[in-house]
Amino acid sequence: MLRITDTRTGDFVDAAPVRRGLTRVEAHPPGFDLTALRVLLVADLLVRALELGGTPVWALLTCERETADLRAGAAALGIRPFEDSRDAGPGLGEAQVIHVVPEGGSAPDGVRVAVAPVHPSAPEAGDPAVLRLALLSRPRAASVRLDEAALAEANETLMRWRRAVAAWAHRPSRPIPDEARGRLRTAWEDDLDVPEVLATLRWVESAPDVPDGARFETYAYADRLLGLDLTRDLGAPA
Repeated sequence: MLRITDTRTGDFVDAAPVRRGLTRVEAHPPGFDLTALRVLLVADLLVRALELGGTPVWALLTCERETADLRAGAAALGIRPFEDSRDAGPGLGEAQVIHVVPEGGSAPDGVRVAVAPVHPSAPEAGDPAVLRLALLSRPRAASVRLDEAALAEANETLMRWRRAVAAWAHRPSRPIPDEARGRLRTAWEDDLDVPEVLATLRWVESAPDVPDGARFETYAYADRLLGLDLTRDLGAPA
């Protein structure tokens, strides 16, 4: 079960306290900039993690300015669409409300998840997935400095993983190892620890006793959360 830190109290709370009860995830980005996109990205990850656990989710966006630019930037980053929150009342069967806000931001009553700012100091990556991975690589409570080194590292990792996934796809399929599945689920259900999810993928990449077919299935499974399009190069010429 996914547990998340409520920024207001510092306590862990169940993101879905009632089995099959609806959880409303409401993002509150401050206009349009990279910090706002990170707020939406964290909300997107939260929605994906809840859905992977079988929880119905209602994703809403509360933003008073630059909404069109924000939605376009979010779409480019692989963030799924959020409904407009204006005039939205409680959802049918709603059991939990989680507000995703920028660090220091306010929100109505409900669990509050704070996201630290982004400090860009390099040109944006050509592939939006590179930017997404660079943002995912730091805990949400830690600020992100997007310099050339951070983007280069994300680009190298993403290209390597996509090539590897395409190659592993040619091998016989094998089940996800229990240890890998357990580490992935433990990571994202423990306060949405995405850096630990990425660390688990690095372990699977190099673990000598994991068959290539199992590596493929593990990466495809984790990408349901990460949204990095890791299977993009399947079928591409070697």
